[in-house]
Amino acid sequence: MKRASLLLALALAGCGTLPEPFYGNPGPAGARLSIPPAPVLFVPAPGQALLGDDAAQLYAKDLATELADYDVPSVAGPAQTLNWHLDVTAKLEGASVVPAYAVVGPDKKIYGHQTGAPVSAQGWANGDPATLDAAAKAAAPGLSKLMAGINADIQQSNPQSLENRTPRIFIAGVTGAPGDGDTALPTDLAHALPGPDLILVKDKKTADFTVTGTVKATPAGQGEDEVQLTWVVRDVNDRVIGQVTQIHALKPSDMAPYWGDVAAAATQEAAGGIQNVVQNEILKKATKPSAAPKN
Repeated sequence: MKRASLLLALALAGCGTLPEPFYGNPGPAGARLSIPPAPVLFVPAPGQALLGDDAAQLYAKDLATELADYDVPSVAGPAQTLNWHLDVTAKLEGASVVPAYAVVGPDKKIYGHQTGAPVSAQGWANGDPATLDAAAKAAAPGLSKLMAGINADIQQSNPQSLENRTPRIFIAGVTGAPGDGDTALPTDLAHALPGPDLILVKDKKTADFTVTGTVKATPAGQGEDEVQLTWVVRDVNDRVIGQVTQIHALKPSDMAPYWGDVAAAATQEAAGGIQNVVQNEILKKATKPSAAPKN
């Protein structure tokens, strides 16, 4: 058996959220749906919120911007058929205006409510940009939690959701490996990766996740190379959700012309990290509350 001094370092990272494995409860869930949410929440200019036309359009833009900062894909503009949208109203209470928000589905049903913080009635009526921006900033955290709860509830009731079926993964290949590594590593990973929580597929179009590998060998002295294997996992939208990095101390003869048992040992270890990346992503989508605003 070829010697392989495997110094494994798993680095699970993706979009600033991993390696945190748990994200807590998603907050108050919306009504159970039979249809999945659209990828974008539309925010029309509110016509029943005690705002003039220009101020209503400005407030819709402010809300969409703040929601996007909390990882809720949002667009200011009128909703079309089959769009999800945010309905904004407001009422006067003494010297304050209290905005209210309702998440409306494509079936025109309301799936969640939120009452906003009171704001100055004068600033609101005048369409003061600072007042509107402050109101949007105050509303965004709660609305993002509301949307996360609605989405989590949908996924739990959707038989095609990854919460309710085994995820599928496609191995796209390995590049940069000495010897036969570009062939041996993906072949061995195909044996090590599948299990009760992950199915290997041969067509990327049918996969929920795709993994690619790269290898970089650097002379480290004493007749050895420091070999870094990096496995990157992407979702169906080609977004990187995490990666697994391995550092191997190997002799050139361990890799060329054949990797042999070294490839088997490396991919066996990598498989566990890749499985963790996939499970973390599924868990994140199922339970993620409001994300912290981006800087």
